[in-house]
Amino acid sequence: MWPRDDAEAQSDDDAALAGSQPGPWIGPGGDAIIDSLGLDLVGLVEREHGTGKAGEILSLQVFAEGRGAGSVDGDVDVTRVLLVGLGDGSPAAHRKAGAALARATRGAERVASTVTATSGDAEIVAFVEGVVLATFALDAHRSKPLKETKAPLRALVLAGSDHGSEAVERGMARASASWYARELVHTPSNVKDPAWMAEQARDVGRATGMDVHVRDEKKLEAEGFGGIVAVGVGSARPPRLVAMRYEPRGSRATTPHVVLVGKGITFDSGGLSLKPRASMTTMKTDMSGAATVLGVMSAVSALDVPVRVTGLLALAENMPGASAQRPSDVITQYDGTTVEVLNTDAEGRLVLADAIAYAVAELQPDAIVDIATLTGAATVGLGRSAAALYSTDDELAGTLAAAGDASGERMWRMPLVEDYRHALDSAVADVAHIATSKVNGGSIVAALFLERFTGGVSWAHLDIAGTGRADKDTAELVKGGTGYGVRALLTWLETYGTDGTRPAEGE
Repeated sequence: MWPRDDAEAQSDDDAALAGSQPGPWIGPGGDAIIDSLGLDLVGLVEREHGTGKAGEILSLQVFAEGRGAGSVDGDVDVTRVLLVGLGDGSPAAHRKAGAALARATRGAERVASTVTATSGDAEIVAFVEGVVLATFALDAHRSKPLKETKAPLRALVLAGSDHGSEAVERGMARASASWYARELVHTPSNVKDPAWMAEQARDVGRATGMDVHVRDEKKLEAEGFGGIVAVGVGSARPPRLVAMRYEPRGSRATTPHVVLVGKGITFDSGGLSLKPRASMTTMKTDMSGAATVLGVMSAVSALDVPVRVTGLLALAENMPGASAQRPSDVITQYDGTTVEVLNTDAEGRLVLADAIAYAVAELQPDAIVDIATLTGAATVGLGRSAAALYSTDDELAGTLAAAGDASGERMWRMPLVEDYRHALDSAVADVAHIATSKVNGGSIVAALFLERFTGGVSWAHLDIAGTGRADKDTAELVKGGTGYGVRALLTWLETYGTDGTRPAEGE
C-alpha cells in the first residue's frame, strides 16, 4: 500500500488498485487477492482511512463458507490479509514496513508477502532486516517462556518476484549480526565477564576461520596496557584484550586496513566513584561497543567485505574491589602517556585509549573507528535517535554518516572544539581524563581525550550512549540493547574505497 502525490486520476473502478489516483493505492498482489477471495481491499483502505505511510498495517480476516479460510489459486489457504504501508518506497520505509509486518503477524506459522515484489536489492535488504530484528527476544534465562507472549513469525515467503535471493541473504547476514550483538548486550553480567566475551570471539573465529588473539591480565600488564589493567583491577574477573583479524580473499599488503575498537565494560558499577543504584541497573549493556564490533566481525566474511578488518575488544569489569584504582591515581597508557584518573566512573575512555594506541603502534591501519557507550552527555544532546560522531577526517566522517543514513542507524557529527582542550590539563600527569575546569560539553571532552592517542591516523569515534539502548519498541528496535552500529559499520565496510574517498587495492 503506497501513498500517492500525483494529481492525475482515472475514472476506472480499480484506480486505487492501479495507483493512478491521489491517495494510497494497492500494490502487487492486490488483484490476485481480490479475484481469488472476493475481498474489497479498496473499500478497506477507504473505511480505515489508510494513508499508506511506512509501517501502517490494515488487516482483514478471511472466512470462506464452511471453513475458516479462503483459498488462493486453489491450494493456498488464507486466514488473514494485511495491507502494509510502504510510504515513499525507500529502504528506510521498507525496513519500517518489515518491522510492522513482523509485529502484526506474531503467532503466525507462515506469511506470504508481495511487499518486495517490485523492490530493488537495497529495499529487499532493508525489509528483511526489519522483519528479523523486530522479532528479537531473549528467553534463554527464563525457566519457562511467557505464556502471554506470542511466538515470532516462523516463515516468511517473499512472493511475486524471481530475483533478489542475494539481497535476502545479505539482509539475513546483516540482521543476524545485529541480533547476535543484541544477545551479547542482553546477557546478564553474572554470566558474561571479560573471559566469557573473549570465548564468544573465539567461537566466531572458529566458525569463520578468523584469527583471534586474546591477551589476559598478565600479558596486558607485561605489555603496558595500563588503562585496561587499571579499570579491571578492582574485579575478581580480570580484563582481556581481544584482537580479531579478517583478511578478504586475495588480500595483499596494499589492501586497505580498518581497525574497529569496541568498549567492552561487561559491568560498570562506577568503581570507587560508585554509581547510584538506579543508574547501575542498565550497566550490563556498557559493553555495547564491543558487542557491535563482535557482531560486525561475525558477518564480514559472509558479506565478502573487500578490506582487511581488525576488531579490538577492550574488555574489563569496573568494580569497587579492595584493589580498585582510586580517584587521583596516575596510570600509564599503552603509548606511554601518563593520565590522572579523577573519576573511576569515566573508565571507558581509559580502555579505548589503550586499544587505539596499540592499533596505531602495531597494526598500521588506514582508519580507526571506535564505538562506545561513553558519555551521558551524548544522550542529553542527541537523545536516542542519533549517535554522536567525532572525526579528524572529513571524508571518513562523511562516509560513516552516509552509511548510517543508508542503514537506518543515524549519526550526527559533533565538533572537536579546540578551545575545550585545556580542560584536560593536569597538574601531576601528562593529561587528566576528565575536565579539570568547567567547560561542559562532556561528550566533546571525552572525544578530545581519545584523539590524543590516534597518532595522526584517520580516526572516528561513535558515542552510542543514547542509541545503544532503546526505551521502547520502535520500528526494528526493541526495548533494551539495540546492537546499534552493526549495520552502519557493515554498510561502510562493504563500500570502503568504492566511492573514491579511499584508495582501492593496488593504488
